[in-house]
Amino acid sequence: MSTKQFGDYIIRVDSIDKTFDNGVVALKNFSTNIRRSEVMVVIGPSGSGKSTFLRCLNGLEEIDSGSITIDGIPLDNDKKNRLEIRKEVGMVFQHFNLFPHLTVLRNISLAQMLVRKRSRSEAEDEAMQLLKKVGISDKVECFPSQLSGGQQQRVAIARALAMKPKVMMFDEATSALDPEMIGEVLEVMKDLAVEGMTMVVVTHEMGFAREVSDWVIFMEDGMKVEEGTAEHFFTDPKKDRTKLFLSQILE
Repeated sequence: MSTKQFGDYIIRVDSIDKTFDNGVVALKNFSTNIRRSEVMVVIGPSGSGKSTFLRCLNGLEEIDSGSITIDGIPLDNDKKNRLEIRKEVGMVFQHFNLFPHLTVLRNISLAQMLVRKRSRSEAEDEAMQLLKKVGISDKVECFPSQLSGGQQQRVAIARALAMKPKVMMFDEATSALDPEMIGEVLEVMKDLAVEGMTMVVVTHEMGFAREVSDWVIFMEDGMKVEEGTAEHFFTDPKKDRTKLFLSQILE
């Protein structure tokens, strides 16, 4: 993906630390910067701090020290700043978090109306366009329980995109899906990458990481073990721990 054009740094993370109340150290002196239109993939064993890192980026978890800045806005205790960042950062979770009592159309249009102050017709028009984009426009009047896991996750992606975020974050978005449904969600994510969406992706899907990522970070014990381009990471890693991890996870 060397022909891709990147912008300035949209996310700056400087020396953040996070320890939970039970004493578990989730992040330790973690720093990274992410450029506009870049796809950063974060990998590592379970419990390495990957999901905590994402949750800190959009303020779902509080950091103990260090700093996070997104599109020039510091993620601090200022409620206005936090609200602005939440508007600009879309998040797709492992579990779909759809409202079970609302149709697909309402799931996607409701937040647009409440947060972006769009009219119902504007919000529903946007929802329909995005449902077509993710390939499930025929499910508009369905409830989440009537959809497969892959379809529900595509609704969740459409809902996040409807807010017109500057950054999309995916926290193991395919790990709760049956194997045959993983591909359809990854295809939507690949399309977003091609379109130039800035993305931070926590995933165990190494094929996806190798194909789509511009930058890969390998984490363990809350720290960054190694980072680099996909080509470097998958063909010439430097750290013994990285080599061991890849030998265990790659067939």
